[in-house]
Amino acid sequence: MLYDQGKTIEFLKAAESYGLDGAVTMMETHISIVFLVANKAFKLKRAILFPYADFTTPAARLAFCLKELELNSKTAPELYLGVHRITRDANGKLSFGGVGETVDAVVEMRRFPQEHLFDRLAESGKLTPALLERVAEQIAAFHQNAPSIHNTSGAANIEAVLDINRRGFATSRVFSKSTTLALDDAFRTGLEVHSKLLDRRENNGMIKRCHGDLHLRNICLTDRGLRLFDCIEFNEQIATVDVLYDLAFLVMDLWHRNLRDEASIVMNRYLDKTNDDAGGALISFFMALRAAVRAHVLASTSESTVNKQDIISQEARSYFSLAVDLLSPPSPILIAIGGLSGAGKSTIAEALASHIGGAPGARVLESDRVRKALFAVEATQKLDKEAYRPEVSATVYETLCNKVQAALSLRGSVVVDAVFDKPLNRKMIEHAATSLSIPFIGIWLKGEHSLLASRIAARKNSVSDATIAVLELQEMSDTGEIFWRHIDAGQSVETIVSLILEEVEAVTNHARIPASLCEEC
Repeated sequence: MLYDQGKTIEFLKAAESYGLDGAVTMMETHISIVFLVANKAFKLKRAILFPYADFTTPAARLAFCLKELELNSKTAPELYLGVHRITRDANGKLSFGGVGETVDAVVEMRRFPQEHLFDRLAESGKLTPALLERVAEQIAAFHQNAPSIHNTSGAANIEAVLDINRRGFATSRVFSKSTTLALDDAFRTGLEVHSKLLDRRENNGMIKRCHGDLHLRNICLTDRGLRLFDCIEFNEQIATVDVLYDLAFLVMDLWHRNLRDEASIVMNRYLDKTNDDAGGALISFFMALRAAVRAHVLASTSESTVNKQDIISQEARSYFSLAVDLLSPPSPILIAIGGLSGAGKSTIAEALASHIGGAPGARVLESDRVRKALFAVEATQKLDKEAYRPEVSATVYETLCNKVQAALSLRGSVVVDAVFDKPLNRKMIEHAATSLSIPFIGIWLKGEHSLLASRIAARKNSVSDATIAVLELQEMSDTGEIFWRHIDAGQSVETIVSLILEEVEAVTNHARIPASLCEEC
């Protein structure tokens, strides 16, 4: 029989229990209740039993509170302040840290403004590209510093997640058994397709003790910077996963909120930082799995919550629908965007990416970033003239084409951005697609000198090192005949992207979602 926490909850609703003044606000999730009072937050674990979490005993709840403090202190030390036992004396009175029987425990945290949570920033339109790039880089650093764990194969690791999902859906009445079994079958088919890649990644140390719950609401801004918090502490199996599966929760969360450009930025900057392009083919599959997890968790929440059951059930269905959609990615394509410096190639590539290929969009590969990586410097750090010698540029284009072909060979779409003013480089990038029988579209952005020069002069903290003098040299060079589609660079970003998407629509066929999986979406 599960422990009745009613008295504990009533105790924590009272400000005097903490020795603090002011009202107590209570926030609920499917496994926790958070009590906000004054400048503190106290997190209580529900006395629940799920296939993936067992908090049914006071000893377990105390142990997991201590584990939560230990793990989260690594990524958000200023937020996690301690753990307190809640005891009951002989008269049944509850208190913090008394001498009686321990009936519960809470994690004490420093309270911060809710508007600093990334889900709130997303709702208010404040997730800027710069902020998203910082998040991607911080997650990449966290993953690179995490220890690799070799307990099982990569495929078996993900199969265990599918098993948890299947058990989770089995306890829910929001979805029919036939629908959840159809989704499970689709995931098992996807697992079989990706099994060799998953196993290679495990051999290469890509399964690590990760955050495990890395969605927007578990990232916040503090006066000391970005912080990842509230990681999974109650199940080592759930948190010990492929690093891209960890990242996929955040990317899926953005995609589900229709923040598709933002999702693309996070994915691309993370891959730029980690050079993990070999795993790019897994991201859409991992996003689908994250959406399915979210669906069954919300379905369980709806059945254990008195209020807003219909709203939560509908949200669960929206995640289920997203999972189905993500399991049916369109065929790959390569789009090359060329033009002289200042033509807006990178801006167009970033704006186009989320519209191309499977979620979260195409891999964006830029010659400027490839060059900076070759010299092991940050993307916005300026390089001297030696880094732009002809033989170095030849290496940059060769590396760029190799990265493009590697991504295409894994059936991922790519948008590549470079000047492409030399016929040889245009021929090389076209061959990267045609050699794999993948559709290719070449775009040449053209503009008057005054437009290009004004854009170069206005750049700040740019990845490009080009100057107006560099532009003038490019304008004097012989580009040969360019057979790619020419588009006026002076048009709006939206117009240029629309023109390119018309080209894409003409040469590709998008995969359809199996209707059998959408009967309850």
